[in-house]
Amino acid sequence: MRTYTYQTSRKACYLGSIIQAITVNVPPVFFIIFQNRYQVNYAQLGSLVLLTFAVQIAVDLILAQTARFFKTRTLLMAAGACSLIGYGLLALAPELFPDHVFTGLLIAALIYSTGSGFIEVMVSPVIDALPNEDKGSSMAFLHSFYCWGQLGAVLLTTGFLLFLGEENWRWILLFWMLFPALDIYLFARVPLPKMETGEGTGGIKNLLSMKLFWAAMMIMIAAGASELAMSQWASLFAQKGLELNKTLGDLAGPGFFALLMGAGRVFYGVKGERLRMSRALMFSAILCIGGYLLTIVSPWPLLSLLGCGLCGLSVSIMWPGTLVIASKAIPAGGTALFALMALGGDVGCSLGPWLTGLVSDILQKTNLAQSFSLSADQFALRGGLLCAIIFPLLLLIFTPMLIQKKGRAHES
Repeated sequence: MRTYTYQTSRKACYLGSIIQAITVNVPPVFFIIFQNRYQVNYAQLGSLVLLTFAVQIAVDLILAQTARFFKTRTLLMAAGACSLIGYGLLALAPELFPDHVFTGLLIAALIYSTGSGFIEVMVSPVIDALPNEDKGSSMAFLHSFYCWGQLGAVLLTTGFLLFLGEENWRWILLFWMLFPALDIYLFARVPLPKMETGEGTGGIKNLLSMKLFWAAMMIMIAAGASELAMSQWASLFAQKGLELNKTLGDLAGPGFFALLMGAGRVFYGVKGERLRMSRALMFSAILCIGGYLLTIVSPWPLLSLLGCGLCGLSVSIMWPGTLVIASKAIPAGGTALFALMALGGDVGCSLGPWLTGLVSDILQKTNLAQSFSLSADQFALRGGLLCAIIFPLLLLIFTPMLIQKKGRAHES
């Protein structure tokens, strides 16, 4: 009988991050198919993204209060099961709901988002609890697998669509179902470390009274919104905003974004605790604003795509870096702290794409595009992304709070 070690546990967590990337990034590759074949409009697409993260927020809240009552292994296996079922329902939505396909898409999103929420809350504290001195590097490498999962999800899904044809998009989801199936198998067998439950901090009520916690929470919101507003709409923006074909749009939009985001997290993983996180976060926010502006205002598609990639690089350390700072400042926070941090990130992940879709839908219905010599789609998507700049601006406002009190002691 094979003996599994903590190294295998680490790999199972990495696979969990990849599954979360599949959950978040594969459906948007199908957005234009949903729009063309099933008459799903911009606002509905934005609502689909909003539901995805609203469910994850609900899971974050529930697990922050209840995770200590369940075995870690049970929650991790449940994450894989929900992802597996959700992908299957997404593929079957047109058959199960022929007259209301969007309803079927929403139900599928409800289920696979629950699995993603479980993954998000549980794998970070597992990695944090595994024997390793440099927690910053470990967390960065964990989150880098989300980026490689995002890149792989976009590349492979795009390649499958090119090879199989858009009419066979549902068969691609059968391939992605293999990943949660494998993770269920691994988490049923690997050893898992003992983790803090958060009771040592005096509970969630005490966490909510800490200024550092709220600074970290606001940065998590801004980070999630800055990342997802661009990554979720990059494919559609490249196709309709820059008038690239679908294959090139998927590769050059979300693909390039994920590549540079992964590279940034690997860099953080190598640098580890030698990186001054407060300064790095400030620089990232400024770079993110520049990336958004370059994407939106550039008259040349290649420069717009470069801006998209710069956004990916800029957001790379925001999420894992904030988690590490919060974990060091509140070492007894445990699963409750990670759940609340995940909640903040998911609030941002909901707000960013939703605001972008809402503003785009409003602008598309105006006659302002003609004034800028743009098509209605080009004007709408650029305007939607422009509104999302508010989120890296918020990060600039709240990051300095992290260098105060406990934050200053742990950043160097």
